[in-house]
Amino acid sequence: MYDDLSAYYHLIFEDWDASIARQAGILGPLLEAACGRTPLRILDAACGIGTQAIRLAMRGHRVTGSDLSIQAVARARMEAAARNLVIPLYTADMRDLSAVPGAPFDAVVIADNAFAHLPSEDDLRQAAAGAAGRLDRGGILLATMRDYHALVRERPTVQGPVFCDDGGRRRIVLQVWDWTGERRYTVHLYITRETDVGWECLHFTSNLHAVPRGMVTRALADAGFAEVRWIEPRESGSYQPVVLARLG
Repeated sequence: MYDDLSAYYHLIFEDWDASIARQAGILGPLLEAACGRTPLRILDAACGIGTQAIRLAMRGHRVTGSDLSIQAVARARMEAAARNLVIPLYTADMRDLSAVPGAPFDAVVIADNAFAHLPSEDDLRQAAAGAAGRLDRGGILLATMRDYHALVRERPTVQGPVFCDDGGRRRIVLQVWDWTGERRYTVHLYITRETDVGWECLHFTSNLHAVPRGMVTRALADAGFAEVRWIEPRESGSYQPVVLARLG
C-alpha cells in the first residue's frame, strides 16, 4: 500500500506540517526524559515519508530513518531536503535492521501503528530483536499503536469521514474496515478531493493485525527489554497509546 500511497500520504492529515510538529512535541520530550539527555541518536525504523523523523531532527536530534517502502523513503528524502535537514534514509524491513548503519542508537522509534503490519507473534519478536540489535545498552524503544483492546471489542467498520479544506477546495478522508477474523482486518483508505477538473477518489488497501498489548510486551521481554510502560493518550497527549521500553 505505502509505495502507492507515498505521494498522497500527507493528505491523510488535515494539516501534515501541523501534525508532524504536534507529534514531535509529544514524542520528543518522552524520548528525552527516558534517555536523560539530548541530543539523541534516533533510528526511526518505520519512517514512512518522515512524519516523526523530520521534526525530531528539527529538535536537534541525530535522526536516521528506514522503511520497507522504497517510494516512502524516496518521498522522505525529498521532504528532508526541502527543509535543509540531513537525515540518512534507508530501505529496510523493521524485522531486520542489521543493514541500517549508524548503530548504536540511543532510541528506536516505531510509530503510527506500524506493528499492526506484522502478521504474527514471531514477526513481532523479530522486530523487537531487530530494534534491540541497533540500540546501545540502556537504549529506549518507543512505539505507538492503536488501542486494539478496545477496537477488537467494538469492531468498528468506519473511521471518519474527516472533512478538510485545501485552500477553498474540499477533501474527504475515510477508512472502511472489513474484519476478516478476530484480530485481522482489511483497511480501505479513501481520499476524495476536489480538483480543477472535478472530484478525484483515491483508494488504498492493506491487511492489518490487531496486535494485543500482551503480545508486544512478551516480544519486548524476549528481546531483552525491561521497564515496559504503556502510556495512554490522556497522559501523553498522543493520538495513540505509547509503549516505552528500556534495553537491559
